[in-house]
Amino acid sequence: MLKKLNAGTAPWIDPDDAPALDDAFFARAALYDGSKLIRRGRPPAAAPKQQVTLRLDRDVISRLRASGPGWQTRVNEALHQLLDQQEHGRTG
Repeated sequence: MLKKLNAGTAPWIDPDDAPALDDAFFARAALYDGSKLIRRGRPPAAAPKQQVTLRLDRDVISRLRASGPGWQTRVNEALHQLLDQQEHGRTG
């Protein structure tokens, strides 16, 4: 039978070899207000968008994607404009 190497014993690590607590360390640290974690980054949207499945012609999708980054946002804006026109009795 083969003997297990390092069977259950972790190597000793000298605490003096611990990394320095520099500005980069604290920049990555979690922030708490009491016991509540303060989240970083973009705050939650007041009106988050909803994901949908929509079937469109391939040529339409190809042309939209070819228009570059942000094409989904532009489609959303175009649909807003179309709906506003329809609500006010204008088409076209």
